[in-house]
Amino acid sequence: MDFLDKYNYWLNNEYFDEETKNELKSIKDDEVEIEDRFHTDLTFGTAGLRGKIGAGTNRMNSYTVSLATQGLADTIVSKGKEAMKKGVAIAYDVRHFSKEFSEIAARVLAANGIKVYLFDDIRPTPLLSYTIRRLKTISGIVITASHNPKDYNGYKVYWEEGSQILDDIAHDILSNINNIGDFSNIKIIDLEEGLNKGLIQYIGNEIDDEYVEKVKALGINDDIDKEVKVIYTPLNGTGNKLVRRVLKERGFTKVYVVPEQEEPDPDFKTVGYPNPEDVRAFEYAKRYGKEKEADILIATDPDCDRVASMVRDSKGEYVFLNGNQTGALLVDYILSSRDKKGTIPKNGAIVKSIVTGDLSRAIADDYNVATLETLTGFKHICGKANEFDKTGEHTFIFGYEESIGYVYNTIVRDKDGVISSMLITEMAAFYKKKGKTLLDRLEELYEKHGYYLEKLISIVLEGVEGKERINRIMDSFRETPITTIEDMELVKTIDYLYDDTGNPKSNVLKYFFHDGSWYAVRPSGTEPKIKIYIYSKGDNSTLSKDKIKYIEKATMDRIESIK
Repeated sequence: MDFLDKYNYWLNNEYFDEETKNELKSIKDDEVEIEDRFHTDLTFGTAGLRGKIGAGTNRMNSYTVSLATQGLADTIVSKGKEAMKKGVAIAYDVRHFSKEFSEIAARVLAANGIKVYLFDDIRPTPLLSYTIRRLKTISGIVITASHNPKDYNGYKVYWEEGSQILDDIAHDILSNINNIGDFSNIKIIDLEEGLNKGLIQYIGNEIDDEYVEKVKALGINDDIDKEVKVIYTPLNGTGNKLVRRVLKERGFTKVYVVPEQEEPDPDFKTVGYPNPEDVRAFEYAKRYGKEKEADILIATDPDCDRVASMVRDSKGEYVFLNGNQTGALLVDYILSSRDKKGTIPKNGAIVKSIVTGDLSRAIADDYNVATLETLTGFKHICGKANEFDKTGEHTFIFGYEESIGYVYNTIVRDKDGVISSMLITEMAAFYKKKGKTLLDRLEELYEKHGYYLEKLISIVLEGVEGKERINRIMDSFRETPITTIEDMELVKTIDYLYDDTGNPKSNVLKYFFHDGSWYAVRPSGTEPKIKIYIYSKGDNSTLSKDKIKYIEKATMDRIESIK
């Protein structure tokens, strides 16, 4: 069927509810909107589903959620009674329809005879990962669109190790989805029936309590200034209770929460785009920070798996730390502290993504700790932790990526904003007791290892035309690389789609210059964007910044020439 046939099928089939049909009737004269909603099915990839909320095959709604869940259910059933008995844990965030989508998923799984553990309220995504391992479930689902705008939602699937599914499981689920045929073939029961039959069971605070104790046990130093002043904002998301609780129970006495952003709000009215990777998300926190003369500002995204911070400088202004800088600081703090205690494992490893900077590698080298690279996404980063469990080749110490995701240790197999908020606070308190800020420590690292600077450019190209232009851009860079930028000569290219890198195939191009600078180009796997990651290395800040400008101009000139 073409997109108009699909539209009319949804409009006229009695399976779809009246609210859905009324929404579709409201766009009957807008063929562009109809095409966008129906030209494709919302793709189930290794990150699950993510898209705008609304009626249509290319939207997040109760029907696409139930379809994906039936595919997951068929996958679990194919693995036998024991897998069905182990069950699935389900968490959800603050977004519109998150609770409803989580209940639909629970109802579909229960209808297929699969045990479900459903959280009784919003929870941070990393708690879902912990819960899978704690309850030994076969799988897990979290309903979240992470840091996307308010009109998005998503559906992420995890496997029994507690990390997001990889290609093998995703392929099985997608294959099963494709075999379902009509929506009417999806099995579903009422929530009350699932509860009465014992197939659906609510999870309360007992898991929270265990998790908090495990997180607190990851603290590295206690000889710190616990009166460090912290402004925390959950950006109206799920982090509020657990981040504050962990910091309080660790003994930090001056943690203040941005009042306007404390309570859940699916519309994110105070911030619009609730992504702490964007410094604009800190406007309320900065205002409150100046009032309290806070040392550091910390923000977590709506599902509390990402975290970013700003640090007060000598002039009383707040300076944003990007993901590469925070990751390098955490690697330095963890390894230097554990080196003094003699607790670095002999086969220890840091794991980062292929588009994350190299300052952490230089730091890890000083402590004879290996640095391993994976494709973007914590399903790959924590996939290494899963591998190490089996092979014993390394001991996973810390994993991170430039997009403000970090995890320490392995109690959680995903990026964790609760653990990371605690460590960032502890790190700031550690250096405050020494009369330093995190900015001071970062400068010391630059002076020792070189000025590793970076810039990320994200270009939004939505719809069918945007997708086609992204493909043309990738083709251009792949077929005709830029060989010289100012005095930087191209010495190496990695095409992760075709080259043998030891990683799964991925549409990423990476270009290395003779001086240690490099850039990468990749389409986003979850958003209608193409991203350019630019990294420079220089003997001083000015030289390194200039190199960023040169690479940016050359790559943007190329992109703008491709219509």
